Amino acid sequence: MTAHATSNRPVVWITGASSGIGKAFAQQYAKEGAHLILSSRRVDELEKLKSDLSSDFSGDILVLPLDLSSGDTSLKKKTEKAWAWKNKVDVLVNNGGISQRSLFLETDMQTIRRLLEVNVFGALALSRFILPNMVNQGSGHIIVTSSVAGKFGTKYRSGYAASKHAIQGAFDSIRQEMYEHNIDITLLCPGPIKTAITQNSLTGDGQAFGKMGDLHTHAMDAHEMLCRIWPKIKARKEEIVVSGPKERLALYLKRLAPGILNRILKRSKVV
Repeated sequence: MTAHATSNRPVVWITGASSGIGKAFAQQYAKEGAHLILSSRRVDELEKLKSDLSSDFSGDILVLPLDLSSGDTSLKKKTEKAWAWKNKVDVLVNNGGISQRSLFLETDMQTIRRLLEVNVFGALALSRFILPNMVNQGSGHIIVTSSVAGKFGTKYRSGYAASKHAIQGAFDSIRQEMYEHNIDITLLCPGPIKTAITQNSLTGDGQAFGKMGDLHTHAMDAHEMLCRIWPKIKARKEEIVVSGPKERLALYLKRLAPGILNRILKRSKVV
């Protein structure tokens, strides 16, 4: 393959790439021949994914470990490394994040701050540091994994819902500012997806929840979800909601009859 042909391939940077939705994004973009930058804290899993993808697909792959809670200085350096690899990034998938399974009155403020640091400030920092380069190159696409929890809150998820509501508002605003620069923002709002996010959710003292929640046990897996919505991802839709019938009903009620939804959620058992 010529250098010119290789340079025409998109460069896609995915956070939270070691498992779940991030891994599904990596597999899907690899099928399309993209060059991939894979990021998460779990280096062994990233290297394994790189090995698996390299044996089947032709795009180049860079493993770039990062911790979304490491602070602005560290994340800016990671962004510089990501850009310098191919002198461009066409797509940033802000997918890294953590969830929560604890009542508000039993949750340490340190745990809530960690949820916000990873889910909000980590995604905002990477976007803030990559966007000037995307503006200069005249195009770009930022995909942000939000949640239906960014639309309505439920029990055991006060900090998580706060983080996803913040993500929704922030990237809605960023979308308006980036319109004139030919940069698109896609907010992905899944309902329960069968991934490790429940096991890795934080309890009140910041420890891992350690088990699969009832809502996620019988949910669709990340690969199935992404296959369903891939045409919308490629079309750069502004918001993509993918959920089951209960979540769709909740979203409908949130818009048209929020009082009814609140009465239902107050009485619901959600884990």
